[in-house]
Amino acid sequence: MGIEGEGDMVDPSAEVLSEAAAVFGLLASPPRLHLVWALAQGESDVSGLAERVGGALPAVSQHLSKLKLAGLVRSRREGRRVVYFVDDPDVVAVVRLLVVQLAARSGHASSPVRLRGLGA
Repeated sequence: MGIEGEGDMVDPSAEVLSEAAAVFGLLASPPRLHLVWALAQGESDVSGLAERVGGALPAVSQHLSKLKLAGLVRSRREGRRVVYFVDDPDVVAVVRLLVVQLAARSGHASSPVRLRGLGA
């Protein structure tokens, strides 16, 4: 079987492992993970994201720049506003799965129920 199936899985290449480690490294930052989580639920501008994650505008902008450079987040202009979004369903699925599972394990019963409605 290939990497997607279970059982006799083939080891991924060093390049794939390096890329995965880089993505996990970016998501290892709680503020960046929170931003990806928020954007997985819907697009937003930097002001809305800063308010939602409780971060300062410059810090949120910096985190978004890193996520954008890595290809985890994209943006588009709407007049003077720049709207950010996650355009990779695999990134959304991994983040949702991990957060939902950890919330369920830690006993935050309200989180998994709320998250199921988001496609998790």
